[in-house]
Order: sequence, then C-alpha cells, then structure tokens
Amino acid sequence: MSIPNSYLTLAAATEGLYKDKGSKFIACAHPVKDLEEIKFQLDLLKGEHPKARHICYAYRLGFSPEDSRAQDDGEPAGSAGKPILNTILSHNIHFTLVAVVRYFGGTLLGVPGLIHAYKEASLDALSQAKIIEIEPEEHVLISFSYAELNKVMKICKKMPVKIVRQEIDNLCKFELSFPIKVKNEVLALLESYQ
Repeated sequence: MSIPNSYLTLAAATEGLYKDKGSKFIACAHPVKDLEEIKFQLDLLKGEHPKARHICYAYRLGFSPEDSRAQDDGEPAGSAGKPILNTILSHNIHFTLVAVVRYFGGTLLGVPGLIHAYKEASLDALSQAKIIEIEPEEHVLISFSYAELNKVMKICKKMPVKIVRQEIDNLCKFELSFPIKVKNEVLALLESYQ
C-alpha cells in the first residue's frame, strides 16, 4: 500500500470517561510513532492504574489493515479492543493509540454493554482531541563537494526542503527532509548536481 500525501493524527494526548453501573472506563488517546512508544504508554497506564481490572486498547500505525491491532485484555473476545479500534478507524486517524482502563463496579454489563462502554469512552477521548493533518516526510543523506554547496542550497530554498543536519567541509554531508509528494522532483534536482 502506498503512503498518502497526508494523513490525520492527534496533536496531543487526551482523556475520556464513561461510567455504567458502577464501572468506570477511562480512555486515553495518544499520538504514537511506533510499537516502542505504544508499549511505553501502556506501561505508564499500568503503573498509574495498578488496581484496574482491564486495560484494553487498539492502535493504528500505518496505512494498511496489518498496521492496526486490538487487545481485549481479558474481556470477552471482541467486546473491548474492536470497538476501540472502530472509533480510531471512524475518525480516519493514523499513528494513534487509544487505551481504556476499566475499574469494575460489581455489576456485569454483558457483551453488548461492554461494547457500548468501550466505544463511548473512546469516542469521548477522541471528541476532545485536536486532529491535525501531517505530510509524511522523506529523509535522505547526501554528500557533495564544497564546490556544489551553492547549488544544493538553491535547491533547498526553491523546494520545500529542510536541512536537518549539516557538515560543511571539502566533502559536505547534509541530512535533508522533505514531503514525500515532492520526493522524485527533489531527488532529480539533487542528482543533476552530483
């Protein structure tokens, strides 16, 4: 699957809450970049809520169905993770984790009640989120002679290219970042000077 020119994600973490028959569902939505960050956020939640009965979650990292996961954490199959994932999908957001911490209130909600509760908690968190549009970027490392520096700088000014890191010497080394949608054009211009 190809990477789109832009995608939606969360600007910052948010929380949501849903209560039913004494059970409390605390939803936490986070922008995330990879599995490591997801594990870190889940570990934080487990530390903050050691008495919680369940911490169910779903995430969507990329742009294909394989980049999404849902976890029921001991709740009946499909009653927690899937409704959370569906809220992420319905908002069409990427690189997002939504985790819902459940404190059991003593009354069983049944599978339909659980589905409703996890969905509502997730929706509450996402309804409070600021959703932003991101343009995926390409990062490249280039090397060129000092004599070519002026030409490379002109390309960086002409195109939407950011210089992330630079070493200027007889052999210059630059790390450049630019939107994927202009990748072919930028690379063609850079190659014409090398």
